[in-house]
Order: sequence, then C-alpha cells, then structure tokens
Amino acid sequence: MQKPMKKLFPKEITLFNSDGEAVAYIDDSDSDLPIYMWDSTPVAYLAPSNSDYYHVYGFNGLHLGWYERGVVRDHDGYIVGFQQGAMSKSTRYEPYKRYKKSKPYKSYPKYPPSKAYNKSSFSYTSLALFLLKGKR
Repeated sequence: MQKPMKKLFPKEITLFNSDGEAVAYIDDSDSDLPIYMWDSTPVAYLAPSNSDYYHVYGFNGLHLGWYERGVVRDHDGYIVGFQQGAMSKSTRYEPYKRYKKSKPYKSYPKYPPSKAYNKSSFSYTSLALFLLKGKR
C-alpha cells in the first residue's frame, strides 16, 4: 500500500511542461489532491492506486493518466509534465500564482485503462492541454 502524500511532499507541488515552464500545481494541503492550472483554475485531481502511483482524474470524471515519482504520464506512457527534481531537466522561474478558484464537484470517475509502460520521451500533447481535458 502506498504511503500518504502528506508525508512525501510540500504544500504545493509545481508541475512543469517539457520546456521547464510552470504550468500547474498540486495542492497537497487539500485531501482531494486537486491540480490547478497556473491561473488557479482547478482541472484535475490525484487518486491513490494500489501501486506506487496515483491516477490523474479530471473533475469531469475522465481518467487522464498517471502521476508516478514526480512525473505525469499520458495513457501511452509518455511524459507530459514533471515536478522539479524528478528529472534531470532544468526549470524556469515560477511566476506569481493567483488565488485558487472553487473546486467543482467530482464527476463519477471512469474506469482507468491498464497502465502503459513508461517511456523516456515527452508526449506531443502539452501539459496544459492534457490537464484541460479534465476541466468541468
């Protein structure tokens, strides 16, 4: 069984895109583990699995991918985003965040597909587009 995130991560976890730009963040102080775009729009959340990773679900109920060891992956196993230190890739300065917008209710989550094998390259889908698929 996986350890709770509360002991593993700081209050907010910044997610960077393939260019090292801050695009989104996970609010670890909220038990729902919501993911906000940098403009503070809630789009997705993390749901624990029975393994060493989290499912990434949109508030609209769509299964978007997985979050494992600081890396966000799509359904094909490609990298769409990462937290600082999870990869040997430089990151840019994090701009100022706005106040968080209210979270929508979660739609009933769709059944997740089988987890794909992890690939070492980035997806053609940007982190922003990947996460916005979950917006309600």
